[in-house]
Amino acid sequence: MKHKVFFDAECPLCYNVKKIIKALDWTNQIQWIPVQYIERTEYSYLKKEGRDLYDQIHMVTKKGEVLAGFETVRRLLTVLPLTFPIGVLLHLPLMKKAFSPLYKWVSTNRYDWFGRYDSPRTT
Repeated sequence: MKHKVFFDAECPLCYNVKKIIKALDWTNQIQWIPVQYIERTEYSYLKKEGRDLYDQIHMVTKKGEVLAGFETVRRLLTVLPLTFPIGVLLHLPLMKKAFSPLYKWVSTNRYDWFGRYDSPRTT
């Protein structure tokens, strides 16, 4: 079983970060699913729960835990061998308090800064 990560495939920043993380996923632990197609999956319940799937990256871990935003980024960095030390550092006290607002700020402004694709990028 893999971690399932739901990303905005119309966001150039999100798409390119996904490409980088995918290249670093040497052990093939992550499955990437465009949020635009979540209704076609067994994870459509996330949308029905009213989660802000377009505003924050979401993840369903191998154990079924649902994470969003900074929590997802932190877990992804912990899963990858090369970024594991960074992921561990992000678990130190006050890191969530410091980086969660930064994540939200970038997420809120990403379309203004990087534009938006006309259709989802899935490759």
